[in-house]
Amino acid sequence: MPGPDPHDATSRDYERFEKEQLAQDRDAASVDTADVDDRTAQNLINDLVDADIVTPVPEDHVLVHEPSGTTFDSSTQLAVFHRGWTAGRDADAEGE
Repeated sequence: MPGPDPHDATSRDYERFEKEQLAQDRDAASVDTADVDDRTAQNLINDLVDADIVTPVPEDHVLVHEPSGTTFDSSTQLAVFHRGWTAGRDADAEGE
């Protein structure tokens, strides 16, 4: 298949449009974790504990993310992990 026609004035527009669409798709698929501060993390963890998604193990000073079986000693790390884990599951569900 030949490449874009160099004499076609719209080929560059199409390429630019396609690049912008790919960038938007990547942005929509990514999860922003930069906004997870200590307070946000603690609120999320409290909600997850109430929903039986996270189990605190006080004697070991860890939190267990039940769906994945992953253990964390930081509520911020767990909050970031859970956001990514949820986004991954949502992306898998959309792909089916």
